[in-house]
Amino acid sequence: QVQLVESGGGLVQAGGSLRLSCAASGSISSINIMGWYRQAPGKERDMVALISRGGIINYADSVKGRFAISRDNAANTVYLQMNSLKPEDTAVYYCNADIYVGLKLSNYWGQGTQVTVSS
Repeated sequence: QVQLVESGGGLVQAGGSLRLSCAASGSISSINIMGWYRQAPGKERDMVALISRGGIINYADSVKGRFAISRDNAANTVYLQMNSLKPEDTAVYYCNADIYVGLKLSNYWGQGTQVTVSS
């Protein structure tokens, strides 16, 4: 069984920073794309940032220049450094990963971590 466990959310003032972490554990053979999504109240879940195993990165336009995604392949962990936070960044942030267990590739979600940015 595979689990994704996020940490690092919280309450921060506008202009502040937070760092999210997501660790994958279980019977993992390898991990392809890892990423972060977010869902604000009453809105759909949207992609924030994705990173391939080789380090290719894609950001949502709304976070370019403010957020940075990175990963530690040896630790099966992905990070999201969030700087210059704005109230509109308030959402539940979810970790997501495409993970091989043996030869089977499946998509997994974390439980989510709340990020609240006050004005």
